[in-house]
Amino acid sequence: MADVARAADVSKITVSRALRDDPSVRPETRGKVAEVAKRLGYRFNLPARNFRLNRSRTVSVVVEMPALPTGALADPYPLELLRGISQELTGAGYSLLLATLNDLDAPTLQAAEGGILLGQGADDSALRMIADSPTPWVVWGVDRPGYDHPTVGTDNAQGGAIAAQRFASIGRRRPVILGDTHHAELAARAGGFIAATRAAGGAVVDQRACDFTFAAGVEAMRTLIGDGVEFDAVFACSDLIAMGAIFALYECGRRTPRDVSVIGYDDTQAGATYVPPLTSVHQDWRRGGALLARKVIDLIEGREARSEMLPARLTIRGS
Repeated sequence: MADVARAADVSKITVSRALRDDPSVRPETRGKVAEVAKRLGYRFNLPARNFRLNRSRTVSVVVEMPALPTGALADPYPLELLRGISQELTGAGYSLLLATLNDLDAPTLQAAEGGILLGQGADDSALRMIADSPTPWVVWGVDRPGYDHPTVGTDNAQGGAIAAQRFASIGRRRPVILGDTHHAELAARAGGFIAATRAAGGAVVDQRACDFTFAAGVEAMRTLIGDGVEFDAVFACSDLIAMGAIFALYECGRRTPRDVSVIGYDDTQAGATYVPPLTSVHQDWRRGGALLARKVIDLIEGREARSEMLPARLTIRGS
């Protein structure tokens, strides 16, 4: 910086301000400093700056799901959600550190200035793990009693309700629900679905808990059929569960949507390209990710951040 200052005939503080586009520096001076910095190959030493300011300018993004023995996550998290977080953090000058709950005690995560938790866990298990953290956290999901972290999420009760209304509109009156309602978001989806089904004159004939995987959807559907449950529709609390259910129905000689209609949740690309293409409740992942990032930055910088709920909508396809 001293070399740039000498070559541009300005002070070091002017170089610092000019390269940060500080409006207190005249445009012509900013241009001159930028040209000299480029010619000399100068770049900010961000770690040194952060050390001097006693800041890391890092936000940890923690995914609530275990890593498999292969090292992969149990279920790929929506890239649009991570993309929204990353773009917002980068634009504000923060770095992103992606991790799982297993990494919470790692020194790199402890050095982060704030955290974003993606998923609250069954029975709020993940929330309990960050409850006493001195670091400000924002959570993807729903507000839970006893926890004061701001949350961002989709209106899950509304999402369940619009799925039920779709079934009612096509004459399906005996649906089943697949998904583990120990997760607060899934409990809200199931609650909205049950209430709307009853309001439309139908009845949920069964609920089966299962993980957020294709294999779990297959197994849950095989069990339902094996138990002799009579149903004409399936509301699956994730697209992977829905796709597994369709596969098991096909194995047993039942066609979707001719014999059984299926609606998933998340509106993923995998669901859109499945056979048949999956009707699914859409979540605005990109906007949700951006809101999570903005709120954690607000907390880090001493501003208030409140919970926010996004509307759901149904993407109708062929299932």
